[in-house]
Amino acid sequence: MHDTTALLVELGSVILGLGIIGRFAGRIGLSPIPLYLLAGLAFGEGGLLPLGASEEFTAIGAEIGVILLLLLLGLEYSASELVTSLKTQYPSGVVDFVLNATPGAAAGLMLGWGPVGAVALAGVTWISSSGVIAKVMTDMGRLGNRETPVILGVLVIEDLAMAVYLPLLTAMLAGVGLAGGSIALLIALGTVGFVLYLALRHGRLISRAVSSDNPEMLLLVVLGLTVLVAGIAQQLQVSAAVGAFLVGIALSGEVAEGARKLLTPLRDLFAAVFFVFFGLSTDPAEIPPVLLPAALLAIVTVFTKIGTGWYASRRAGIGPRGRWRAGGTLVARGEFSIVIAGLAVATEPRIGPIATAYVLILVIAGPLTARWTEPVASRLQAALAARRKKPVAVAEGPMPSHDDLTPEHAGRDSD
Repeated sequence: MHDTTALLVELGSVILGLGIIGRFAGRIGLSPIPLYLLAGLAFGEGGLLPLGASEEFTAIGAEIGVILLLLLLGLEYSASELVTSLKTQYPSGVVDFVLNATPGAAAGLMLGWGPVGAVALAGVTWISSSGVIAKVMTDMGRLGNRETPVILGVLVIEDLAMAVYLPLLTAMLAGVGLAGGSIALLIALGTVGFVLYLALRHGRLISRAVSSDNPEMLLLVVLGLTVLVAGIAQQLQVSAAVGAFLVGIALSGEVAEGARKLLTPLRDLFAAVFFVFFGLSTDPAEIPPVLLPAALLAIVTVFTKIGTGWYASRRAGIGPRGRWRAGGTLVARGEFSIVIAGLAVATEPRIGPIATAYVLILVIAGPLTARWTEPVASRLQAALAARRKKPVAVAEGPMPSHDDLTPEHAGRDSD
């Protein structure tokens, strides 16, 4: 009875604290993810107020949080949108992978983590945070900008790539050899292809079978189906998260819209629990020693993400200002980086502290780079243009004022 009482008190305190943290983050215009991570560090082993009784329950809640995160992500896309993005944006996806996964892989090898740790850290540095980026674009009123479809296209490619990357990482973490890893990869590719085929050809039939006018029935069927498929996927070493993502893709139309409305509050609750649980599993004392490598990795990958956005926008015919905005917007890392680190931390515990520090830095820096990358780049370009145009000697007439050389005068292009 005492254990049950302690569980209820601790769990109630955590959830109430998360609600207060979320409201505070909304007031100051910040993503709540870094605050959730800090709360987990405070309540974890070695923190200010360690939790004991509710740790097992929190672990289960964290698993549900990952599943709901990926389900809602899948519900955002239709199979046709994914196929279209794959056809048109795959060069940008390749550049994104090379520029942003390479620093993480190199850092993992230099830190002596071996191939598995390098692959895991490569995923942490590769994937941008769809949730943070969507919120930033909404808050800044950029949803109608010309570069927004390019940003979304890059995010879609990353999300689809996760359906292949996560099973491969899971197989490596399980110690499966080259043959086993190849089989896991083939199963993942076959599963993704099969689900996309079903969604394209028979998506209406699947949605009709799940559909219900009763919100309660729709919630139970979608949630039950998702957890069931996630469990089967986990058993096949395809990753529970990927299974949930594929369920989301398979549903479309009014069913997907209704499921989004019903499941979003649950997603937000259990996703918060997931971030707290990841913080709980990280010893705060291990973070200060890795702050320097995490900061260096963050600085490098800020510039590589900006380069990704620039390249993708240039392919789409966007002007320089839109290219800078796209690059700055893609900088934020968040939920996927923590999901990847959460999978790897059991095999490579050292990835937990550095991933926490890395995400804390970039989830805060992301909204700042989204706002300031374009103005700073425009001013630098204007200054360089002014220096190139400055005459060596003035024959007659006054010199042009530096104030007259604005980004607009330095050269216009479509945004």
